[in-house]
Amino acid sequence: MPPKAANMRPGKPAMAPKKKPATPFAVKPIGAFYVFFIANLLAALYAPIQDCDETFNYWEPTHYLSHGYGLQTWEYSPEYAIRSWLYIILHALVGSFRRLLPFSTKIGEFYFIRYVLAFGCAISQTILFRVVNNTLNPRIALFFLMAMVFSPGMFHASASFLPSSFAMYTTMLGMAQFMNWRGGLKTAPGIFCFALGGILGWPFAMALSAPFLFEEIIFASLSSKDAFIETIMRLVRGFVSGLIILLFEFVISGFFYKSLVLVPFNIVWYNIFSQPGKGPEIYGTEPWHFYIRNLLLNFNIWFVLACAALPLFTLQKLLSKSAQANTVTGLRSVIFMTPFYMWLAIFSFQPHKEERFMYPAYPCLALNGAMSLHIILAAFGQSDPKTLVGKIPAKLKLLIVSFVMIGSIDLGVARIYGIYSAYSAPLKIYKPLETLGVYGESVCFGKEWYRFPSSYHLPKDMRAKFVKSEFSGLLPGEFSEAKTGFGHWSGAWLVPPGMNDQNIEDMGKYTDIRACDFLVDTYYPDSSSSELEPHYIKDTEHWEEVSCAPFLDASSTHILGRIIWVPDWPIIPEKYRRQWGEHCLLKKKATK
Repeated sequence: MPPKAANMRPGKPAMAPKKKPATPFAVKPIGAFYVFFIANLLAALYAPIQDCDETFNYWEPTHYLSHGYGLQTWEYSPEYAIRSWLYIILHALVGSFRRLLPFSTKIGEFYFIRYVLAFGCAISQTILFRVVNNTLNPRIALFFLMAMVFSPGMFHASASFLPSSFAMYTTMLGMAQFMNWRGGLKTAPGIFCFALGGILGWPFAMALSAPFLFEEIIFASLSSKDAFIETIMRLVRGFVSGLIILLFEFVISGFFYKSLVLVPFNIVWYNIFSQPGKGPEIYGTEPWHFYIRNLLLNFNIWFVLACAALPLFTLQKLLSKSAQANTVTGLRSVIFMTPFYMWLAIFSFQPHKEERFMYPAYPCLALNGAMSLHIILAAFGQSDPKTLVGKIPAKLKLLIVSFVMIGSIDLGVARIYGIYSAYSAPLKIYKPLETLGVYGESVCFGKEWYRFPSSYHLPKDMRAKFVKSEFSGLLPGEFSEAKTGFGHWSGAWLVPPGMNDQNIEDMGKYTDIRACDFLVDTYYPDSSSSELEPHYIKDTEHWEEVSCAPFLDASSTHILGRIIWVPDWPIIPEKYRRQWGEHCLLKKKATK
Protein backbone atom coordinates (compact mmCIF):
# COMPACT_ATOMS: atom_id res chain seq x y z
CA MET A 1 0.00 0.00 0.00
CA PRO A 2 2.70 2.57 0.89
CA PRO A 3 4.51 4.57 -1.81
CA LYS A 4 7.17 2.67 -3.67
CA ALA A 5 10.00 4.87 -2.41
CA ALA A 6 12.48 2.33 -1.09
CA ASN A 7 14.93 3.12 -3.86
CA MET A 8 14.57 6.88 -3.53
CA ARG A 9 16.39 9.46 -1.42
CA PRO A 10 15.43 13.10 -0.99
CA GLY A 11 17.55 15.28 -3.24
CA LYS A 12 18.72 12.40 -5.45
CA PRO A 13 17.22 11.05 -8.67
CA ALA A 14 15.23 7.89 -8.23
CA MET A 15 16.64 4.61 -9.49
CA ALA A 16 14.97 3.32 -12.63
CA PRO A 17 12.02 1.22 -11.50
CA LYS A 18 11.88 -2.40 -12.48
CA LYS A 19 9.33 -3.19 -15.11
CA LYS A 20 6.39 -5.02 -13.57
CA PRO A 21 3.77 -7.10 -15.26
CA ALA A 22 0.43 -5.41 -15.84
CA THR A 23 -2.11 -5.83 -13.05
CA PRO A 24 -5.85 -6.35 -13.49
CA PHE A 25 -6.39 -2.84 -12.08
CA ALA A 26 -3.96 -0.99 -14.35
CA VAL A 27 -5.56 1.77 -16.45
CA LYS A 28 -3.42 3.62 -18.95
CA PRO A 29 -3.25 7.40 -18.48
CA ILE A 30 -4.72 8.05 -21.94
CA GLY A 31 -7.72 5.87 -21.06
CA ALA A 32 -8.10 7.71 -17.75
CA PHE A 33 -7.98 11.04 -19.59
CA TYR A 34 -10.85 10.03 -21.89
CA VAL A 35 -12.95 8.98 -18.89
CA PHE A 36 -12.19 12.20 -17.00
CA PHE A 37 -12.82 14.39 -20.03
CA ILE A 38 -16.13 12.76 -20.93
CA ALA A 39 -17.37 13.16 -17.34
CA ASN A 40 -16.24 16.79 -17.23
CA LEU A 41 -17.72 17.49 -20.66
CA LEU A 42 -21.11 16.25 -19.46
CA ALA A 43 -20.78 18.63 -16.50
CA ALA A 44 -19.91 21.50 -18.85
CA LEU A 45 -22.99 20.77 -20.93
CA TYR A 46 -25.55 20.09 -18.22
CA ALA A 47 -24.44 21.30 -14.78
CA PRO A 48 -26.61 24.17 -13.50
CA ILE A 49 -24.92 27.26 -12.08
CA GLN A 50 -25.34 26.60 -8.38
CA ASP A 51 -23.75 29.74 -6.97
CA CYS A 52 -24.73 33.25 -8.05
CA ASP A 53 -21.14 34.29 -7.26
CA GLU A 54 -20.12 32.37 -10.38
CA THR A 55 -22.48 34.49 -12.47
CA PHE A 56 -21.94 37.93 -11.01
CA ASN A 57 -18.27 37.75 -9.98
CA TYR A 58 -16.86 35.82 -12.95
CA TRP A 59 -19.17 35.39 -15.95
CA GLU A 60 -20.34 39.01 -15.89
CA PRO A 61 -16.86 40.66 -15.71
CA THR A 62 -15.74 38.30 -18.49
CA HIS A 63 -18.73 39.36 -20.56
CA TYR A 64 -17.83 43.00 -19.86
CA LEU A 65 -14.29 42.54 -21.19
CA SER A 66 -15.53 40.71 -24.27
CA HIS A 67 -18.69 42.68 -25.10
CA GLY A 68 -18.36 46.03 -23.33
CA TYR A 69 -21.17 45.70 -20.79
CA GLY A 70 -22.15 43.53 -17.85
CA LEU A 71 -23.14 43.47 -14.21
CA GLN A 72 -20.66 44.57 -11.54
CA THR A 73 -20.46 43.55 -7.87
CA TRP A 74 -18.94 45.60 -5.08
CA GLU A 75 -15.89 43.31 -5.08
CA TYR A 76 -14.84 44.83 -8.43
CA SER A 77 -15.09 48.40 -7.22
CA PRO A 78 -11.58 49.95 -7.07
CA GLU A 79 -12.41 50.89 -3.48
CA TYR A 80 -12.29 47.21 -2.50
CA ALA A 81 -10.49 45.36 -5.34
CA ILE A 82 -10.79 41.81 -4.06
CA ARG A 83 -11.17 40.09 -7.44
CA SER A 84 -8.36 39.30 -9.87
CA TRP A 85 -8.63 40.77 -13.35
CA LEU A 86 -5.83 38.51 -14.56
CA TYR A 87 -8.00 35.49 -13.77
CA ILE A 88 -10.88 37.08 -15.71
CA ILE A 89 -8.69 37.98 -18.70
CA LEU A 90 -7.57 34.39 -19.20
CA HIS A 91 -11.18 33.28 -19.59
CA ALA A 92 -12.11 36.28 -21.72
CA LEU A 93 -9.32 35.32 -24.13
CA VAL A 94 -10.78 31.82 -24.41
CA GLY A 95 -14.21 33.25 -25.18
CA SER A 96 -12.74 35.70 -27.68
CA PHE A 97 -10.98 32.86 -29.47
CA ARG A 98 -14.38 31.19 -29.94
CA ARG A 99 -15.56 34.33 -31.77
CA LEU A 100 -12.87 33.72 -34.38
CA LEU A 101 -14.41 30.33 -35.22
CA PRO A 102 -17.45 29.80 -37.48
CA PHE A 103 -21.01 30.08 -36.18
CA SER A 104 -20.03 32.20 -33.21
CA THR A 105 -22.72 33.19 -30.70
CA LYS A 106 -22.58 34.49 -27.16
CA ILE A 107 -24.03 31.29 -25.78
CA GLY A 108 -21.41 29.47 -27.84
CA GLU A 109 -18.72 31.46 -26.02
CA PHE A 110 -20.25 30.47 -22.67
CA TYR A 111 -20.10 26.77 -23.42
CA PHE A 112 -16.72 26.99 -25.13
CA ILE A 113 -15.22 28.43 -21.94
CA ARG A 114 -16.84 25.59 -20.02
CA TYR A 115 -15.38 23.03 -22.45
CA VAL A 116 -11.90 24.46 -21.96
CA LEU A 117 -12.35 24.32 -18.19
CA ALA A 118 -13.47 20.68 -18.50
CA PHE A 119 -10.38 19.92 -20.59
CA GLY A 120 -8.05 21.64 -18.11
CA CYS A 121 -9.60 19.73 -15.24
CA ALA A 122 -9.23 16.42 -17.13
CA ILE A 123 -5.54 17.12 -17.82
CA SER A 124 -4.95 17.88 -14.14
CA GLN A 125 -6.82 14.75 -13.05
CA THR A 126 -4.87 12.58 -15.49
CA ILE A 127 -1.50 13.90 -14.32
CA LEU A 128 -2.34 13.15 -10.69
CA PHE A 129 -3.84 9.78 -11.67
CA ARG A 130 -0.59 8.84 -13.39
CA VAL A 131 1.50 9.77 -10.36
CA VAL A 132 -0.81 7.86 -8.00
CA ASN A 133 -0.61 4.86 -10.33
CA ASN A 134 3.21 4.92 -10.40
CA THR A 135 3.92 6.06 -6.84
CA LEU A 136 1.26 4.24 -4.86
CA ASN A 137 -0.63 1.45 -6.58
CA PRO A 138 -2.67 0.92 -9.79
CA ARG A 139 -5.64 -0.16 -7.72
CA ILE A 140 -5.52 3.08 -5.71
CA ALA A 141 -5.36 5.01 -8.99
CA LEU A 142 -8.45 3.17 -10.26
CA PHE A 143 -10.36 3.97 -7.08
CA PHE A 144 -9.23 7.60 -7.35
CA LEU A 145 -10.67 7.70 -10.87
CA MET A 146 -13.97 6.25 -9.68
CA ALA A 147 -14.25 8.74 -6.82
CA MET A 148 -13.62 11.68 -9.15
CA VAL A 149 -15.89 10.57 -11.99
CA PHE A 150 -19.00 9.39 -10.13
CA SER A 151 -19.16 12.01 -7.38
CA PRO A 152 -21.75 14.80 -7.59
CA GLY A 153 -19.18 17.11 -6.01
CA MET A 154 -16.95 16.84 -9.06
CA PHE A 155 -19.96 17.30 -11.33
CA HIS A 156 -20.36 20.74 -9.71
CA ALA A 157 -16.69 21.66 -9.50
CA SER A 158 -15.03 20.31 -12.66
CA ALA A 159 -16.27 22.90 -15.17
CA SER A 160 -17.32 25.73 -12.83
CA PHE A 161 -15.97 29.20 -13.57
CA LEU A 162 -14.81 29.73 -9.98
CA PRO A 163 -11.39 30.44 -8.41
CA SER A 164 -11.93 27.49 -6.08
CA SER A 165 -12.30 25.20 -9.13
CA PHE A 166 -9.14 26.67 -10.65
CA ALA A 167 -7.39 26.11 -7.31
CA MET A 168 -8.60 22.51 -7.45
CA TYR A 169 -6.87 22.05 -10.82
CA THR A 170 -3.59 23.50 -9.52
CA THR A 171 -3.87 21.45 -6.32
CA MET A 172 -3.88 18.29 -8.43
CA LEU A 173 -0.88 19.51 -10.42
CA GLY A 174 0.98 20.55 -7.25
CA MET A 175 0.26 17.26 -5.48
CA ALA A 176 1.48 15.35 -8.52
CA GLN A 177 4.79 17.24 -8.46
CA PHE A 178 5.40 16.74 -4.74
CA MET A 179 4.35 13.08 -4.78
CA ASN A 180 6.48 12.12 -7.76
CA TRP A 181 10.07 11.42 -6.67
CA ARG A 182 11.00 9.71 -9.94
CA GLY A 183 13.76 11.67 -11.63
CA GLY A 184 14.40 13.74 -8.52
CA LEU A 185 12.38 15.94 -6.22
CA LYS A 186 10.14 18.49 -7.90
CA THR A 187 9.75 21.01 -5.11
CA ALA A 188 9.97 24.14 -7.26
CA PRO A 189 7.31 23.02 -9.80
CA GLY A 190 5.10 21.93 -6.90
CA ILE A 191 5.34 25.32 -5.21
CA PHE A 192 4.72 27.02 -8.57
CA CYS A 193 1.47 25.08 -9.08
CA PHE A 194 0.14 25.85 -5.61
CA ALA A 195 1.19 29.51 -5.96
CA LEU A 196 -0.59 29.73 -9.34
CA GLY A 197 -3.82 28.46 -7.80
CA GLY A 198 -3.47 30.70 -4.78
CA ILE A 199 -2.59 33.94 -6.57
CA LEU A 200 -4.89 33.68 -9.61
CA GLY A 201 -7.55 31.64 -7.85
CA TRP A 202 -8.02 31.49 -4.11
CA PRO A 203 -5.14 32.38 -1.73
CA PHE A 204 -6.22 29.96 0.98
CA ALA A 205 -5.66 27.00 -1.36
CA MET A 206 -1.91 27.46 -0.91
CA ALA A 207 -2.34 26.01 2.59
CA LEU A 208 -2.76 22.57 1.01
CA SER A 209 0.94 22.61 0.15
CA ALA A 210 1.94 22.81 3.84
CA PRO A 211 2.18 19.02 4.49
CA PHE A 212 4.35 18.54 1.40
CA LEU A 213 6.65 21.40 2.39
CA PHE A 214 6.83 19.93 5.89
CA GLU A 215 7.89 16.62 4.34
CA GLU A 216 10.66 18.39 2.41
CA ILE A 217 11.96 20.08 5.55
CA ILE A 218 11.86 16.87 7.62
CA PHE A 219 13.82 14.88 5.06
CA ALA A 220 16.23 17.76 4.50
CA SER A 221 16.97 17.96 8.22
CA LEU A 222 17.79 14.23 8.23
CA SER A 223 19.98 14.40 5.15
CA SER A 224 23.56 15.48 4.52
CA LYS A 225 24.66 19.09 4.33
CA ASP A 226 24.70 19.00 0.52
CA ALA A 227 21.18 17.56 0.38
CA PHE A 228 20.01 20.24 2.81
CA ILE A 229 21.45 23.00 0.61
CA GLU A 230 19.78 21.43 -2.43
CA THR A 231 16.45 21.51 -0.59
CA ILE A 232 16.89 25.19 0.27
CA MET A 233 17.67 25.98 -3.37
CA ARG A 234 14.57 24.12 -4.56
CA LEU A 235 12.43 26.02 -2.08
CA VAL A 236 13.94 29.33 -3.17
CA ARG A 237 13.30 28.58 -6.84
CA GLY A 238 9.71 27.68 -6.03
CA PHE A 239 9.08 30.86 -4.04
CA VAL A 240 10.68 32.99 -6.75
CA SER A 241 8.36 31.45 -9.34
CA GLY A 242 5.45 32.32 -7.07
CA LEU A 243 6.66 35.93 -6.84
CA ILE A 244 6.79 36.12 -10.63
CA ILE A 245 3.12 35.07 -10.79
CA LEU A 246 2.33 37.66 -8.14
CA LEU A 247 4.09 40.30 -10.21
CA PHE A 248 1.92 39.50 -13.24
CA GLU A 249 -1.18 39.69 -11.06
CA PHE A 250 -0.02 43.01 -9.59
CA VAL A 251 0.58 44.54 -13.02
CA ILE A 252 -2.61 43.34 -14.74
CA SER A 253 -5.03 44.00 -11.88
CA GLY A 254 -3.25 47.29 -11.18
CA PHE A 255 -3.82 48.32 -14.80
CA PHE A 256 -7.55 47.63 -14.58
CA TYR A 257 -8.10 49.11 -11.14
CA LYS A 258 -5.72 52.01 -11.90
CA SER A 259 -4.19 51.65 -8.44
CA LEU A 260 -1.48 49.67 -6.69
CA VAL A 261 -3.32 46.64 -5.37
CA LEU A 262 -2.41 43.13 -4.28
CA VAL A 263 -5.65 41.28 -4.82
CA PRO A 264 -4.61 38.10 -2.92
CA PHE A 265 -3.72 40.24 0.09
CA ASN A 266 -7.05 42.06 -0.11
CA ILE A 267 -8.91 38.74 -0.21
CA VAL A 268 -7.12 37.45 2.87
CA TRP A 269 -7.58 40.74 4.70
CA TYR A 270 -11.31 40.86 3.96
CA ASN A 271 -11.96 37.25 4.97
CA ILE A 272 -9.85 37.16 8.12
CA PHE A 273 -9.22 40.67 9.42
CA SER A 274 -12.43 42.52 8.54
CA GLN A 275 -14.11 44.56 11.23
CA PRO A 276 -17.34 43.19 12.75
CA GLY A 277 -20.24 43.66 10.36
CA LYS A 278 -18.00 43.75 7.29
CA GLY A 279 -16.63 40.23 6.91
CA PRO A 280 -18.05 37.23 5.01
CA GLU A 281 -20.20 36.29 8.03
CA ILE A 282 -22.75 38.94 7.00
CA TYR A 283 -23.74 36.63 4.14
CA GLY A 284 -24.72 33.86 6.54
CA THR A 285 -23.18 31.34 8.92
CA GLU A 286 -23.51 27.58 9.21
CA PRO A 287 -22.90 25.05 12.02
CA TRP A 288 -19.58 23.19 12.25
CA HIS A 289 -21.07 20.03 10.72
CA PHE A 290 -22.20 21.77 7.50
CA TYR A 291 -19.33 20.32 5.42
CA ILE A 292 -19.80 16.84 6.86
CA ARG A 293 -23.41 16.81 5.65
CA ASN A 294 -22.47 18.42 2.36
CA LEU A 295 -19.63 16.02 1.61
CA LEU A 296 -21.78 13.02 2.50
CA LEU A 297 -24.25 14.17 -0.14
CA ASN A 298 -21.61 14.92 -2.75
CA PHE A 299 -19.23 11.98 -2.20
CA ASN A 300 -21.32 9.47 -0.16
CA ILE A 301 -19.11 6.49 0.75
CA TRP A 302 -15.94 8.15 -0.52
CA PHE A 303 -16.20 10.81 2.18
CA VAL A 304 -16.57 8.15 4.88
CA LEU A 305 -13.55 6.32 3.48
CA ALA A 306 -11.55 9.56 3.27
CA CYS A 307 -12.18 10.25 6.96
CA ALA A 308 -11.18 6.68 7.85
CA ALA A 309 -7.93 6.68 5.85
CA LEU A 310 -5.50 7.65 8.62
CA PRO A 311 -7.01 5.39 11.34
CA LEU A 312 -7.06 2.46 8.92
CA PHE A 313 -3.49 3.12 7.85
CA THR A 314 -2.41 3.26 11.51
CA LEU A 315 -4.10 -0.08 12.21
CA GLN A 316 -2.45 -1.58 9.16
CA LYS A 317 0.94 -0.42 10.40
CA LEU A 318 0.33 -1.81 13.89
CA LEU A 319 -1.07 -5.18 12.83
CA SER A 320 0.94 -5.99 9.71
CA LYS A 321 4.64 -6.78 10.05
CA SER A 322 5.26 -6.24 6.35
CA ALA A 323 3.72 -2.76 6.60
CA GLN A 324 6.20 -1.81 9.34
CA ALA A 325 9.22 -2.35 7.15
CA ASN A 326 9.80 1.12 5.69
CA THR A 327 9.54 4.28 7.80
CA VAL A 328 9.99 6.60 4.79
CA THR A 329 7.07 5.12 2.88
CA GLY A 330 4.91 5.23 6.00
CA LEU A 331 5.66 8.90 6.59
CA ARG A 332 4.97 9.71 2.93
CA SER A 333 1.59 7.99 3.13
CA VAL A 334 0.66 10.07 6.17
CA ILE A 335 1.77 13.22 4.33
CA PHE A 336 -0.45 12.33 1.37
CA MET A 337 -3.45 11.87 3.67
CA THR A 338 -2.96 15.01 5.77
CA PRO A 339 -4.15 17.81 3.40
CA PHE A 340 -7.76 16.63 3.42
CA TYR A 341 -7.97 16.48 7.23
CA MET A 342 -6.27 19.85 7.56
CA TRP A 343 -8.59 21.56 5.05
CA LEU A 344 -11.76 20.04 6.53
CA ALA A 345 -10.77 21.05 10.07
CA ILE A 346 -9.83 24.63 9.15
CA PHE A 347 -12.98 25.38 7.21
CA SER A 348 -15.33 23.57 9.58
CA PHE A 349 -14.43 26.14 12.22
CA GLN A 350 -15.05 29.12 9.93
CA PRO A 351 -18.52 30.63 10.56
CA HIS A 352 -19.26 31.42 6.89
CA LYS A 353 -19.41 28.21 4.86
CA GLU A 354 -20.15 27.49 1.23
CA GLU A 355 -19.92 24.29 -0.80
CA ARG A 356 -17.36 25.77 -3.21
CA PHE A 357 -14.90 26.32 -0.35
CA MET A 358 -14.31 22.55 -0.38
CA TYR A 359 -13.47 22.36 -4.09
CA PRO A 360 -9.66 22.67 -3.73
CA ALA A 361 -9.62 19.67 -1.37
CA TYR A 362 -11.75 17.37 -3.55
CA PRO A 363 -8.68 15.63 -5.05
CA CYS A 364 -7.34 15.10 -1.52
CA LEU A 365 -10.66 13.58 -0.48
CA ALA A 366 -10.66 11.26 -3.49
CA LEU A 367 -7.07 10.17 -2.82
CA ASN A 368 -7.77 9.49 0.85
CA GLY A 369 -10.88 7.53 -0.04
CA ALA A 370 -8.98 5.48 -2.62
CA MET A 371 -6.16 4.68 -0.18
CA SER A 372 -8.66 3.75 2.52
CA LEU A 373 -10.59 1.40 0.20
CA HIS A 374 -7.33 -0.22 -0.87
CA ILE A 375 -6.45 -0.97 2.77
CA ILE A 376 -9.91 -2.39 3.47
CA LEU A 377 -9.83 -4.65 0.40
CA ALA A 378 -6.31 -5.84 1.24
CA ALA A 379 -7.55 -6.91 4.68
CA PHE A 380 -10.86 -8.24 3.36
CA GLY A 381 -9.06 -10.31 0.76
CA GLN A 382 -7.19 -12.40 3.32
CA SER A 383 -7.53 -16.10 2.51
CA ASP A 384 -6.01 -17.55 5.69
CA PRO A 385 -8.69 -19.97 7.01
CA LYS A 386 -7.51 -19.31 10.57
CA THR A 387 -8.89 -15.77 10.39
CA LEU A 388 -12.57 -14.78 10.45
CA VAL A 389 -12.25 -12.92 7.14
CA GLY A 390 -10.50 -15.91 5.57
CA LYS A 391 -13.51 -18.12 6.26
CA ILE A 392 -15.81 -15.97 4.10
CA PRO A 393 -16.15 -17.47 0.59
CA ALA A 394 -14.40 -15.46 -2.13
CA LYS A 395 -17.59 -15.14 -4.20
CA LEU A 396 -19.47 -13.73 -1.21
CA LYS A 397 -16.69 -11.20 -0.65
CA LEU A 398 -16.89 -10.14 -4.27
CA LEU A 399 -20.67 -9.81 -4.00
CA ILE A 400 -20.42 -7.61 -0.88
CA VAL A 401 -17.77 -5.33 -2.39
CA SER A 402 -19.65 -5.09 -5.69
CA PHE A 403 -22.90 -4.27 -3.93
CA VAL A 404 -21.29 -1.43 -1.94
CA MET A 405 -19.41 0.08 -4.90
CA ILE A 406 -22.29 -0.17 -7.37
CA GLY A 407 -24.59 1.29 -4.72
CA SER A 408 -22.20 4.23 -4.28
CA ILE A 409 -22.06 4.83 -8.04
CA ASP A 410 -25.85 4.62 -8.31
CA LEU A 411 -26.30 7.16 -5.51
CA GLY A 412 -23.82 9.53 -7.16
CA VAL A 413 -25.45 9.28 -10.57
CA ALA A 414 -28.94 9.64 -9.05
CA ARG A 415 -27.91 12.85 -7.30
CA ILE A 416 -26.21 14.21 -10.45
CA TYR A 417 -29.29 13.60 -12.57
CA GLY A 418 -31.52 14.86 -9.78
CA ILE A 419 -29.66 18.17 -9.66
CA TYR A 420 -29.75 18.55 -13.44
CA SER A 421 -33.45 17.76 -13.79
CA ALA A 422 -34.42 19.93 -10.80
CA TYR A 423 -32.43 23.09 -11.38
CA SER A 424 -31.40 23.37 -15.05
CA ALA A 425 -34.35 25.58 -16.10
CA PRO A 426 -32.36 28.87 -15.91
CA LEU A 427 -30.03 27.54 -18.64
CA LYS A 428 -32.94 26.68 -20.96
CA ILE A 429 -35.57 29.42 -20.97
CA TYR A 430 -33.58 32.11 -22.85
CA LYS A 431 -33.21 30.21 -26.13
CA PRO A 432 -36.32 31.79 -27.79
CA LEU A 433 -34.80 35.26 -27.43
CA GLU A 434 -32.44 34.54 -30.32
CA THR A 435 -35.36 33.99 -32.68
CA LEU A 436 -37.48 36.91 -31.47
CA GLY A 437 -35.09 39.47 -32.96
CA VAL A 438 -34.92 41.59 -29.79
CA TYR A 439 -32.26 44.29 -29.63
CA GLY A 440 -31.43 46.73 -26.86
CA GLU A 441 -34.33 45.60 -24.71
CA SER A 442 -34.23 44.61 -21.05
CA VAL A 443 -35.07 41.48 -19.11
CA CYS A 444 -35.89 42.01 -15.44
CA PHE A 445 -35.44 39.86 -12.36
CA GLY A 446 -37.28 40.15 -9.05
CA LYS A 447 -37.11 37.39 -6.47
CA GLU A 448 -35.26 35.22 -9.02
CA TRP A 449 -32.28 37.61 -9.36
CA TYR A 450 -29.82 35.01 -8.09
CA ARG A 451 -30.83 32.49 -10.77
CA PHE A 452 -29.71 34.70 -13.67
CA PRO A 453 -27.14 32.53 -15.52
CA SER A 454 -25.21 35.36 -17.28
CA SER A 455 -25.44 38.01 -19.98
CA TYR A 456 -24.01 35.38 -22.35
CA HIS A 457 -27.53 33.91 -22.43
CA LEU A 458 -29.06 37.16 -23.70
CA PRO A 459 -28.97 38.49 -27.27
CA LYS A 460 -26.56 41.28 -28.15
CA ASP A 461 -27.14 44.52 -26.23
CA MET A 462 -29.98 43.07 -24.17
CA ARG A 463 -29.50 44.17 -20.56
CA ALA A 464 -30.39 42.44 -17.31
CA LYS A 465 -32.19 44.67 -14.80
CA PHE A 466 -33.56 44.20 -11.29
CA VAL A 467 -36.99 45.08 -9.90
CA LYS A 468 -37.67 45.39 -6.20
CA SER A 469 -38.58 42.18 -4.35
CA GLU A 470 -38.53 41.05 -0.73
CA PHE A 471 -34.74 40.80 -0.93
CA SER A 472 -33.14 43.68 0.97
CA GLY A 473 -29.41 43.18 0.40
CA LEU A 474 -27.00 44.75 -2.08
CA LEU A 475 -27.56 43.73 -5.69
CA PRO A 476 -24.98 44.07 -8.48
CA GLY A 477 -24.79 47.29 -10.44
CA GLU A 478 -23.51 47.74 -13.99
CA PHE A 479 -20.02 48.37 -15.27
CA SER A 480 -19.75 51.90 -16.57
CA GLU A 481 -19.69 52.06 -20.36
CA ALA A 482 -18.04 55.49 -20.37
CA LYS A 483 -15.01 55.92 -22.65
CA THR A 484 -12.22 57.50 -20.64
CA GLY A 485 -8.49 57.00 -20.28
CA PHE A 486 -7.42 54.41 -22.84
CA GLY A 487 -10.99 54.18 -24.09
CA HIS A 488 -11.41 50.52 -23.15
CA TRP A 489 -12.88 48.98 -20.00
CA SER A 490 -13.13 52.26 -18.13
CA GLY A 491 -15.76 50.64 -15.93
CA ALA A 492 -13.01 48.61 -14.31
CA TRP A 493 -11.40 51.67 -12.68
CA LEU A 494 -14.29 54.13 -12.40
CA VAL A 495 -15.76 53.94 -8.89
CA PRO A 496 -19.39 52.76 -9.25
CA PRO A 497 -22.12 54.43 -7.15
CA GLY A 498 -23.93 52.75 -4.29
CA MET A 499 -21.37 50.02 -3.52
CA ASN A 500 -20.50 48.86 -0.01
CA ASP A 501 -19.01 45.82 1.71
CA GLN A 502 -21.76 45.51 4.33
CA ASN A 503 -24.55 44.15 2.09
CA ILE A 504 -26.57 47.35 2.59
CA GLU A 505 -29.32 47.73 0.02
CA ASP A 506 -28.92 50.42 -2.64
CA MET A 507 -32.21 51.50 -4.19
CA GLY A 508 -30.33 52.78 -7.22
CA LYS A 509 -29.84 49.19 -8.36
CA TYR A 510 -33.55 48.80 -9.19
CA THR A 511 -35.53 49.74 -12.28
CA ASP A 512 -39.24 50.38 -12.60
CA ILE A 513 -41.10 47.28 -13.77
CA ARG A 514 -42.85 49.42 -16.39
CA ALA A 515 -39.47 49.73 -18.14
CA CYS A 516 -39.09 45.93 -18.41
CA ASP A 517 -39.64 44.33 -21.80
CA PHE A 518 -39.18 40.79 -20.42
CA LEU A 519 -39.36 39.33 -16.93
CA VAL A 520 -38.15 36.10 -15.33
CA ASP A 521 -40.23 34.58 -12.56
CA THR A 522 -40.91 31.25 -10.85
CA TYR A 523 -44.32 30.06 -9.75
CA TYR A 524 -44.95 27.30 -7.19
CA PRO A 525 -48.54 26.04 -6.83
CA ASP A 526 -48.57 26.26 -3.02
CA SER A 527 -46.73 29.58 -2.77
CA SER A 528 -48.32 32.83 -1.64
CA SER A 529 -47.85 36.17 -3.34
CA SER A 530 -47.08 39.56 -1.83
CA GLU A 531 -47.07 43.16 -2.96
CA LEU A 532 -43.37 42.99 -3.86
CA GLU A 533 -43.50 39.41 -5.15
CA PRO A 534 -46.76 38.92 -7.06
CA HIS A 535 -47.38 35.86 -9.21
CA TYR A 536 -46.29 37.46 -12.47
CA ILE A 537 -46.83 34.20 -14.35
CA LYS A 538 -50.52 34.29 -13.41
CA ASP A 539 -50.85 37.95 -14.41
CA THR A 540 -51.93 37.14 -17.96
CA GLU A 541 -53.32 40.64 -18.41
CA HIS A 542 -49.85 42.16 -18.49
CA TRP A 543 -47.48 39.24 -19.23
CA GLU A 544 -47.40 36.32 -21.64
CA GLU A 545 -45.21 33.24 -21.47
CA VAL A 546 -42.31 33.01 -23.90
CA SER A 547 -40.60 29.95 -22.47
CA CYS A 548 -41.06 27.85 -19.34
CA ALA A 549 -39.26 24.87 -17.83
CA PRO A 550 -39.99 22.73 -14.75
CA PHE A 551 -38.26 23.82 -11.56
CA LEU A 552 -38.19 21.82 -8.33
CA ASP A 553 -40.45 23.10 -5.55
CA ALA A 554 -38.00 22.29 -2.77
CA SER A 555 -40.26 23.52 0.04
CA SER A 556 -42.99 21.03 -0.93
CA THR A 557 -40.72 18.09 -1.85
CA HIS A 558 -39.69 15.36 0.59
CA ILE A 559 -36.03 15.42 1.59
CA LEU A 560 -35.40 12.23 -0.41
CA GLY A 561 -36.54 13.94 -3.60
CA ARG A 562 -34.36 16.97 -2.83
CA ILE A 563 -31.13 15.03 -2.44
CA ILE A 564 -31.43 12.45 -5.26
CA TRP A 565 -33.51 11.77 -8.35
CA VAL A 566 -36.84 10.16 -7.52
CA PRO A 567 -38.87 9.09 -10.58
CA ASP A 568 -42.48 10.18 -10.90
CA TRP A 569 -43.70 6.58 -11.24
CA PRO A 570 -47.10 5.38 -9.99
CA ILE A 571 -45.39 2.87 -7.70
CA ILE A 572 -43.61 5.70 -5.85
CA PRO A 573 -45.73 6.91 -2.89
CA GLU A 574 -47.05 10.44 -3.48
CA LYS A 575 -45.27 11.95 -0.50
CA TYR A 576 -41.86 10.90 -1.85
CA ARG A 577 -42.39 12.25 -5.36
CA ARG A 578 -40.86 15.54 -6.37
CA GLN A 579 -43.13 18.57 -6.57
CA TRP A 580 -42.70 21.08 -9.36
CA GLY A 581 -43.06 24.73 -10.15
CA GLU A 582 -42.42 26.68 -13.36
CA HIS A 583 -39.44 28.90 -14.14
CA CYS A 584 -40.55 31.19 -16.95
CA LEU A 585 -39.42 33.93 -19.27
CA LEU A 586 -42.31 36.35 -19.69
CA LYS A 587 -42.89 39.07 -22.26
CA LYS A 588 -44.81 42.25 -21.59
CA LYS A 589 -48.03 42.40 -23.52
CA ALA A 590 -48.55 45.34 -25.83
CA THR A 591 -50.66 48.09 -24.31
CA LYS A 592 -54.10 48.32 -25.90
